[in-house]
Amino acid sequence: MDLRGQNKRIWEIDFLRGLLIPGMILIHLIYDVVELYGFVDWKYPAWYFYFKNNYGALFVMLSGVSVTLGSHCIRRGLTVFAGGMICTLVTGCMYAFGMANRGIIIYFGVLHCIGVCMMLWPVFRRWPVWILAAVGTILAVAGLYLRFQLFDFPWLVIFGFVFPGFSSSDYFPLMPNLGYFLLGGVLGKVLYRPKRTLFPRVNEGCAPIRAMGFCGRHSLLIYLLHQPILALICEGIALIRKL
Repeated sequence: MDLRGQNKRIWEIDFLRGLLIPGMILIHLIYDVVELYGFVDWKYPAWYFYFKNNYGALFVMLSGVSVTLGSHCIRRGLTVFAGGMICTLVTGCMYAFGMANRGIIIYFGVLHCIGVCMMLWPVFRRWPVWILAAVGTILAVAGLYLRFQLFDFPWLVIFGFVFPGFSSSDYFPLMPNLGYFLLGGVLGKVLYRPKRTLFPRVNEGCAPIRAMGFCGRHSLLIYLLHQPILALICEGIALIRKL
């Protein structure tokens, strides 16, 4: 989320978002080489499942912090949601053309989720911090409980009610993720009430901070481009292996 509602961007928000991007790319790379292309036969250890299933929550929570600092959250939420729909279209086409099984289709992934959360923020914006914290915690705990449940109806999948046989390569239901987003909003309201950096003495012009900040500012574009690039690399490897 671009914080143009401020006179000056808060550098550590961009930095933290940029710092999260390599982990996201690694998760998708592992999915490609292990599940999508089968280059490596690797049985995921328990720690990796925990890492993969919870890493995206950091993006969601950081988006909650950011939304308290910027403006035009509905417009930006629509932009992010549109990015999610592009992912749905691409993965749907991959399934339709026999490039992957049905589990590749992204019905409600991280971009859909963050986009919807941003569009919902005006509902919560004026709530007292303690109510935001309570509601966020309840939604997060409820969502964690729902992870281990199955239901016989398919129409509430976006809220976290999963039916038997459901599979998706990227699934971020509103429970627990709206809870994480609201908890991020609490952090934003408490820590960034003056809307300025918490670390004014840090030299934000140094190369590592600039690099991570650049990635953080363009995280949506990186998210949309990195997976096709990984797919092209994997296709090249698959072609070489056939020779």
